[in-house]
Amino acid sequence: MGIRLDDRVALVTGAASGIGAAAAVELATAGARVVLADVQDCAEVERMVKDAGGEAITVHADVSRAADAQAMVECAVSHFGRLDCAFNNAGVEGMAEREIHQADEQAWDDALAVNLKGVWLSMKYEIPALLAAGGGAIVNGASVAALVAFDKNGSYVASKHAVLGLTKTAALEYAEQGIRVNAVCPGVVRTPFLERFTGGVPEVEARYTAIVPMARMAAPAEIAKAVLWLLSPESSYVTGHPLVVDGGLVAR
Repeated sequence: MGIRLDDRVALVTGAASGIGAAAAVELATAGARVVLADVQDCAEVERMVKDAGGEAITVHADVSRAADAQAMVECAVSHFGRLDCAFNNAGVEGMAEREIHQADEQAWDDALAVNLKGVWLSMKYEIPALLAAGGGAIVNGASVAALVAFDKNGSYVASKHAVLGLTKTAALEYAEQGIRVNAVCPGVVRTPFLERFTGGVPEVEARYTAIVPMARMAAPAEIAKAVLWLLSPESSYVTGHPLVVDGGLVAR
């Protein structure tokens, strides 16, 4: 039958496209009722969830704003009665293709606000709801950039390293209270996020796949399956862990 999340309520941030959209569909297919949170329109993803036989609602949320982070959790609880798990996936690319001395302050602030503060704010409001439900699981969206550095994107690398530290801290703080907190660390994934770097140009895409031992990009669904496992009872003894899904990239 595979992994099941029947009767559980899941919140996904950054749900409008890419890994977040794939995760929302994967969780719904496993039986979860899903709250889709994003600053972008989630109507198409909500339709995909319902086509898969799932149930979903959408809430507009900028996770870098405390009021929005609080509201998305309150929406989950008011609509579905509880919150059992969350995938904090929302993120921005930061100062892409800029060396540190060339990057502007706003790009740095934006990356840290969404990628790091957004994860902290999401957990700040998710954790009380999970405690009220008797426990649960959180997956924070990190990256292989949480484990190794890449040049010309210092804000993104810094934010993802910090997300991993925050994830480990939360895992320690709530280990005895029934909440598991892990991170997923994707490598090169074919998403709209990546296409902003490549422009869809085959020669540029080839440079990205060249660093992957498996010599291809991941599909968003491949990352979503890892997220499902981390949020499910199948990973019941796993917490504080950065699960790398990267085709061997950081093994080099």
